Amino acid sequence: MASQFSSYILPTWPAPASVCAYVSTRVGGVSNPPFDGLNLGLHVDDDPAAVKQNRQLFASYIDMPDTAVWLNQVHGTEVVQLPCGLPLKSADAATSRTVNQVCAVLTADCLPVFFCNLSGTQVAVAHAGWRGLCSGVLESTLAQFDEKDDVIAWLGPSIGPSAFEVGDEVKEAFMSVDPQAELAFGSSMRAGKWFADLYLLARQRLLSAGVKQIYGGDYCTFTDSERFFSYRREGMTGRMASVIWLKE
Repeated sequence: MASQFSSYILPTWPAPASVCAYVSTRVGGVSNPPFDGLNLGLHVDDDPAAVKQNRQLFASYIDMPDTAVWLNQVHGTEVVQLPCGLPLKSADAATSRTVNQVCAVLTADCLPVFFCNLSGTQVAVAHAGWRGLCSGVLESTLAQFDEKDDVIAWLGPSIGPSAFEVGDEVKEAFMSVDPQAELAFGSSMRAGKWFADLYLLARQRLLSAGVKQIYGGDYCTFTDSERFFSYRREGMTGRMASVIWLKE
C-alpha cells in the first residue's frame, strides 16, 4: 500500500521568502531494506549507487541546487562556513550567506536544528545529538550570526521524549552545564535510566543563547516508522537530510 506521507517536510516557521528549508523522509527512494527507501546517507553500508540516485531524487522533489555539502559528522561542535575549499574538515553544522549554497546535515534520531536571520541573508543547520547538544553545537552555530536576537530556529524531527531512554551520565552531563536541564528528564521504570526530551533541552539552550523565536519539536522518529528512519529502533538503517539555502 502506498504511503500517505510525502518525501519531504516543510518547516513551519516564519522564515523570510529568501529561505528554502526541507527535511527528507524515508518515502520515495530506491534503497532496499533495511534502508528502504529514501536513504541519503553514504556511510551506513547501503548501495552507493542507490544513495546517489536517492540524493538526485530528493533534489528533484524540492528543486534543490546542486551545491549540497555533506558533512563528516562526529557529534561535535564544529561549524563550517560554506562555500569552502576541500578537503572539508569534520563538522556538525554548516552556515552560509551565499545564494544557492545548500547546507545539510543527516540524522536518524538526532535533532536537526534550522536557523535563519529575519533579514533573510544567512542560514544554518546543525546536527544535535545529545553529545553535541550538551557540548554546545547550537551555541557554536549561533556564534556565526552577527545579531543573535535577529535569529529564529526550527527544531526538526528527532527521537521524542517518551522514547529516548538514557543513563545517569547523560542527565548529569547536561545538569553540570545548566541545572534547569533537570526539567527535561523524566523517570524511567528502569534503575539509573531516564527519558530525555531533546526538544526541551534544545529550547533551553537556544533561549539561554538569546534566541526568542523557536518553532517545531513535534515529531518522533522512533515511533513514526512509516515516515522516519530511527537508529535506536532499527540499528542498521538509513538517514534523513535536513537542508537549507538562500534563493535570490
